[in-house]
Amino acid sequence: MSAPKRLLIVHHTQSGNTGRLATAVLEGALRVSETETRLLRAFDAGTADLLACDGLLLGTPENFGYMSGALKDFFDRTYYPCEGKLVGLPYAVFVSAGNDGTGAVREIGRIANGYGWKTVAEALIVRREITPADLERARELGEAMAAGLAMGVF
Repeated sequence: MSAPKRLLIVHHTQSGNTGRLATAVLEGALRVSETETRLLRAFDAGTADLLACDGLLLGTPENFGYMSGALKDFFDRTYYPCEGKLVGLPYAVFVSAGNDGTGAVREIGRIANGYGWKTVAEALIVRREITPADLERARELGEAMAAGLAMGVF
């Protein structure tokens, strides 16, 4: 029997909105018992966490049309130690946006391209107030990612 796949959820939250989405993403991922899932704040996640995962979900608020500084810091701290070691890593993004969120998604995608990761789901962008439907969409994202890893789809 092979070891279970590992899903890492890295996020930053300032107001709590992205944290609510991250919790919902985690709840969805935990519906898949065949995958081990960890949720870490961006400042607490590091190279060892990233190298140990088989899939990645990244959550950020939109700050000035960009990702949070904490998520950018995570990338800054892990890029060179992980360079060339995570090519093909499946990832997806969720954003709590006050505006449109596309700038944050675009810039995360540019950095992910540098790592060699592959996006496996459309970005979940929640604009303004988080609704119960948004939280359910976040759960579905987490569950789909965990299930895809467990089944070897990604």
